[in-house]
Amino acid sequence: MRYLHTMVRVRDLDASLRFYCEGLGLQEAYRMENEKGRFTLVFLAAPEDLEAAKERKAPLVELTYNWDDEEYLGGRNFGHLAYRVDDIYQTCQRLMDMGVTINRPPRDGHMAFVRSPDGISVELLQDGSLPAAEPWASMPNTGAW
Repeated sequence: MRYLHTMVRVRDLDASLRFYCEGLGLQEAYRMENEKGRFTLVFLAAPEDLEAAKERKAPLVELTYNWDDEEYLGGRNFGHLAYRVDDIYQTCQRLMDMGVTINRPPRDGHMAFVRSPDGISVELLQDGSLPAAEPWASMPNTGAW
């Protein structure tokens, strides 16, 4: 397992970049604009992590800016932790065996979401690729992530 990023939703991208970059000294590793989804993702790294972050896409802070105004209540501005795992199916099965609900199953063999006992959303990303497999491929989402 390897730590990837922490996602934080922001309401004012310019003000947030000023805080994280000018204030904290983080540097932009890369960004993604999604017109269809109406959001911008900006990935920031500490100066000493910048080259590794560009190469491995980790360790990062992901600022998510949704173009449509939204008030974030109940901690919704904090999105999720993300970890790359060796075998997403094995990891999800182990968590299910522990009684953890798989909120977004790894239907595609690539990504899943679960929640910690405190309600923190955790994204699991497959290292490499696995083919879609049952029971995951037809398992519905449960709750929110």
